[in-house]
Amino acid sequence: MTAPRGVWPSPLPAIGCLAAALSACVIGLVVDLHATLSGTAPEPMYVIEVGDLLNIQVWDQEKMSARVRVRADGRVSLPFVDDVEASGETPAGLARALEISLKSVVVTPKVTVIVEESRPLSVSVLGEVTRPGLQVLDRGAGLAQALAASGGLTPFAHKDRIFVLRTGEEQTRMRFSYQDITGASGPTRSFRLRTGDIVVVE
Repeated sequence: MTAPRGVWPSPLPAIGCLAAALSACVIGLVVDLHATLSGTAPEPMYVIEVGDLLNIQVWDQEKMSARVRVRADGRVSLPFVDDVEASGETPAGLARALEISLKSVVVTPKVTVIVEESRPLSVSVLGEVTRPGLQVLDRGAGLAQALAASGGLTPFAHKDRIFVLRTGEEQTRMRFSYQDITGASGPTRSFRLRTGDIVVVE
């Protein structure tokens, strides 16, 4: 059977070593799942990423409105506006930033931002899974989808030692258990992966 798109071939010994190093040596904030997630937490807001296609509309200013793709540097440009950082912003946050930038040319600017196309979600899954490597998932995917795309856990996996390494303003390591990931309810079901996350199964 042909491996799904975005899945690397069978694991190499070096991958296991890399997974162990990432899990053991990452420096940053270690976060316990139940300390950071709540069963009543709302779905996270969409975060714009490089490659997304945005429809930006400036009310009553057709010449300033445009469909733009977020460049490799994470920015977008509009007529009469200098480059504005888009990657890492929510659509509402980017709209507010553009309104501030437009105040020099428009009395009371009103901006809406719609994501027309989003880049697929890419995460690395390493350690004790059947097919470790880069996985390309649908946006909004969680850990259950990432583990399924990797062929599931090996018999040697520690089911209570599944980590997500995330780099932002500070590096964060979040711990999960397989029971929570596959459960019908609970805080883990509200957790969503982001492009660049590294999932490590010990």
